[in-house]
Amino acid sequence: MLIMLPVDGTELSLDAARHLINLVRRGLSARVLLANVQDAPHLYEVVLAPDPETLDAAADGAGQHALQAAGELLSESGITWTSDIGHGDPARVLLDLADRHGCEAIVMGSGRPGILSNARLGSVAQAVVQHATIPVTIVRHAEPEAEPDEDA
Repeated sequence: MLIMLPVDGTELSLDAARHLINLVRRGLSARVLLANVQDAPHLYEVVLAPDPETLDAAADGAGQHALQAAGELLSESGITWTSDIGHGDPARVLLDLADRHGCEAIVMGSGRPGILSNARLGSVAQAVVQHATIPVTIVRHAEPEAEPDEDA
């Protein structure tokens, strides 16, 4: 089973990686597609860059950096993985990557809702859940429990 694991280098996306690793340790037979989406370049980046290849190289470098920690966690756990970096609207590109690679499921972090949003999911996670044609598992970030105060 090929499972897409979208990561952006944040602790929220690493929570999803840890969850997926736990599922594999419990017997799920899975290969993983680590995916990252870089925003399209802004106008000032286009104007300042000497050529489009420079922008692509910079975005791919940022994407590789975002994939690094999750890739290390998967490798340390003996899980086979590949990666792909897309460019553009994150939710749309993630769904396109999942389709192109033949993914059978997506496991992703919940993201952070926007300041003005009362949603429980970030906008990318929400859009992926709404438009995916394959199962999507959202992993919520669990804050570590506070240590009991010994003086209390």
